[in-house]
Amino acid sequence: MQAAFERLFCCRGNHYVYSTVYNCKQLMKKNLLIVAFCFAVFTGCSKSDDGTNTPTTNNTNCTGTKSFSSDVSPIFQSVCSNAGCHNTGSTNGPGPLTTYQQIFNARTSIHSAVSSGTMPKNTTLSSTQKDAIICWINSGAPNN
Repeated sequence: MQAAFERLFCCRGNHYVYSTVYNCKQLMKKNLLIVAFCFAVFTGCSKSDDGTNTPTTNNTNCTGTKSFSSDVSPIFQSVCSNAGCHNTGSTNGPGPLTTYQQIFNARTSIHSAVSSGTMPKNTTLSSTQKDAIICWINSGAPNN
């Protein structure tokens, strides 16, 4: 058992035991770097402050309450629910985005696509439109 432990750490006193390429200090430095990297990855991949996995954006202006019926739905009806995009029967991305339930179910991918600017494909949303969609989703995407 002790021999296996010593081989794992590559040294017994000042002598090489297991590796002829690395001496004990080099192997310990390598192991320390691996542990530090793993720590950084696991602590960097955490949920947002509100406990959800919804990405946040720093450029969003969320003043006032955003309403699905008056702020969000008109954007989807005029920009997203067109033929060839996310109209009834669409198989593009999350599929059709014509009802509250469809939009609510796709809110995470919508948030990502709108905040990154990858959607809509054939036009560009104004900053007010982007803010309305992102803020509505960040507030829980209520059916109001």
